Amino acid sequence: MVSRQQTEAGAARHEAATAVTKQRGRPRSFDRETALERAILAFWEHGYEATSVSDLTRVMGIGAPSLYAAFGDKRSLFDEVVREYGTRYGSFGERALAEEPTARGAVERMLREAAVEYTAPGRPHGCLVIHAATNCTSPEVEESLRERRNANIAAFESRIKAGIAEGELPADTNAAALARHTGAMIQGMSQQARDGAAREELEALAELAMALWPRP
Repeated sequence: MVSRQQTEAGAARHEAATAVTKQRGRPRSFDRETALERAILAFWEHGYEATSVSDLTRVMGIGAPSLYAAFGDKRSLFDEVVREYGTRYGSFGERALAEEPTARGAVERMLREAAVEYTAPGRPHGCLVIHAATNCTSPEVEESLRERRNANIAAFESRIKAGIAEGELPADTNAAALARHTGAMIQGMSQQARDGAAREELEALAELAMALWPRP
């Protein structure tokens, strides 16, 4: 039996293919980067499930045929949105892990910068990758976001293990638990930012989180 989601997905693919056919050869009448930025903000504010194609065309200022021709269906657009969000707004964690000389310094910097980024004025608060999974009923999207979150925790654990190997952290440090604690802090700070926590309040949380870190 074909489910309603499968039927809707098939219809969306057909509509996208039709749109591409109609649009092929026509000059694009909108700025793709501007439209993509607006899509990022829409998904960031409302999540994947609650953002409809009609919502997207409205905020992006384009018609459905243009959306499908330029970005594919909603899922394809969301995949691109997540990648671009990571580049434009979410790369502070990767930079901290790569640039700081110690694991402790990297995580402390990441948490402090999260407090700034998650409460920045003029855009949705919190993290798109964390918030977009809320109430998500699309298994593929949910799994994709889960993989990204788990990849972040794996990166934390790798950096912590390097700190142990270098003697920065005690040899008996539980790297996996400390990495999950860091992930829990990031996810919790994102939700609290959406609930109205101020930058200073999140910075205080970051300070408390680092107080739990083991000393050599």
